[in-house]
Amino acid sequence: MATVLQAQQLWKVYDTGSVKVKALKGVDLEISQGEMVAIMGPSGCGKTTFLNCVSSLDEFSAGEVLVDGQPLSEMSDRERTNMRKNRLGFVFQSFNLIPVLSAVENVELPLILKGKSSSDARIIALDALDAVSLKEWAGHLPAELSGGQQQRVTIARAFAHQPALILADEPTGNLDTTTSESVMKLLVNLNREKGITFVIVTHEEDIARQCTRLVTIQDGLITSDEQLAKIDDSEEE
Repeated sequence: MATVLQAQQLWKVYDTGSVKVKALKGVDLEISQGEMVAIMGPSGCGKTTFLNCVSSLDEFSAGEVLVDGQPLSEMSDRERTNMRKNRLGFVFQSFNLIPVLSAVENVELPLILKGKSSSDARIIALDALDAVSLKEWAGHLPAELSGGQQQRVTIARAFAHQPALILADEPTGNLDTTTSESVMKLLVNLNREKGITFVIVTHEEDIARQCTRLVTIQDGLITSDEQLAKIDDSEEE
């Protein structure tokens, strides 16, 4: 399998002036196409910092990150922006939907900004909403949707442009238990059926163990990297 994301001796140091906080301390991690990787660890351990650094939302202090083999350190600001727009998808704890746009308009907007025609973007967006079982809600505003439905729209928006990798930061953090299970089942199905690569930051072990791999970070370092057996849906029934 091709390597989608690679972190090499990744360091992130925050200099507050009076003290330097080492959030990442030489992290090495390689993620292959089709993997579904959970990243766990206590609050403040560096999970979200890692996600921000590998997506170039934040600059790292030392080391290297390669996305599809392309080193971030050699990219200009414009190239990094284009990389995020074209190669990455994002799912956050807060849904970040535009309240005045319908579900389908929220999904199609990034496609239009990438240069897709309105008609092509609408077709792709409706297909993405169909994949998350929300096509019949396409014309509804975010305020007219439940929290779980809003997160499904966010997920549809994240994969509609066929990114190399989707980064999800606590994607079930704002949802109740039943809705969390539903959203996680959707992510697992997208991974299995569409081969989408996921990196999911979570503090919930039951969420993490539905992934194919579990990476634990403690105090800015990877302390374990465990391959997980895929759950057979037929065994659950």
